[in-house]
Order: sequence, then C-alpha cells, then structure tokens
Amino acid sequence: MVNETEDTHVPQGPATATQPRISFLRRYGVACLIMLLTLGGFCVLSVGWIVIHGVSARDTPTVLEETMARALRHLAVPTKERRRVNPVPPTTEALAEGMAHWADHCASCHGNDGRGHTEMGRNMYPKAPDMTLQKTQGLSDGELYAIIKNGVRLTGMPAWGSPGSAEDPQTWKLVLFIRHLRNMTPKELDQMKGMNPVSPMAREEQREADDFLNGIDAPEPSTPSHNPSHTGTSRKENP
Repeated sequence: MVNETEDTHVPQGPATATQPRISFLRRYGVACLIMLLTLGGFCVLSVGWIVIHGVSARDTPTVLEETMARALRHLAVPTKERRRVNPVPPTTEALAEGMAHWADHCASCHGNDGRGHTEMGRNMYPKAPDMTLQKTQGLSDGELYAIIKNGVRLTGMPAWGSPGSAEDPQTWKLVLFIRHLRNMTPKELDQMKGMNPVSPMAREEQREADDFLNGIDAPEPSTPSHNPSHTGTSRKENP
C-alpha cells in the first residue's frame, strides 16, 4: 500500500499577508517619534539658550544654528530655481550698473567690498556675512537671485527687486557684482564711495568742513530781540 504524500503547504491568510505592512508602519512610526523628540529637544534647548542669554543681536549664532539655517535656506529655494544660470552677460556696462546698485542699496550693511564690516552689518543677528568667502560664492546664481529678490525671514535681509515671478534684470546684475567682489580694485572701491547714500547730518557736516577749508565763516547765531513785555517784570497799568 502506497502512502499518499500529504500537502504540507499552508495557504497564507489575510493576517499573514498584512504582517510586512504592519512592520513597515511600526518602523515608520518609530522614526517619526524619534524625529519629533529630536525636534522637541532642540526647541527646548533653543528656548533655554534664549532664556539664559537673552535676545541680544550682539551674540554670535552657534555652529548648529548657522548650519541648520543654511540648510533650510538651501532647501527653501526650489531645485529648478537653484539650477538657473545668470542670463545677463557679464559686460562692463552690466557690472557697472550692478556696482552702482550695490553701493546705493546694499553697502550700508554689506560694505562696498562685501565683507560686512559696517556698523549695521556687525550688529545684526545673524551678522552680515563676508560675501567674498566660499559660503556665499559657492551658492548658485539661482540661489543668489532668489535670496536677493525674496529676502530671508528672521534676518536683516529684506526682499529687493520687483515682486512676483517676473524677471528682474537689476537683481541679476547684482549677482554679477557679487561674483566680482573677490576681484575688487582700490580704484573701484574709491569710486563707490561717491555712490554711497549720504545722510542729511553727514551732508551738513561735510558742508561745514568745506566752508571752513574755504575760509567761509559760519554765521553767528542771531540773538533774540529784547521785548519788555516778556521780561517777567510787572508793568504799571494805565489809569
């Protein structure tokens, strides 16, 4: 008598088929929980740091804060925008226009040479960066354009140029000038001083200095005329 072989294959039921999915969801949930705990811990540390050190703009951002800010700024610019190449040819005229625009709008914070050694630039939080360094020069044309045009939240960098998606040639010329910062000459820096905006107080001080050098005496302050009615003494009333 021949024994029949038994079929030991057990068909998978619905519960067995869903086990991989449950395992994936469990791992995904654990990963999300770890991420939330990490972000929560970072927020607690940040709040603690602020409570201890205050909100003074004179402090220097920590390495972690700077690294995260740069990473978020990079991710905030869409990939398509980051890959854009400056459409403005690097002609002498375009570079001159970018230089003039920089001297009039940007130099008060970044300096004519782009190193940020100005009263405003040094006292911001974060500080105005040295734009001749690789941290700025390593950005793509598209990133520089987006930063100039749209600004950066929670920093001193405002949004320049025309709003909306329209092309802004002036902003692209500023990108050209930023690429030129490493090659600035003393002659160009001296030329830019005449393009920098001058406050009314500084203009008046310069006028007084010029008058002094030219031998023009400053007008003496006028003395108020004597008015007996304002001397504070009593007057005899008319009968």
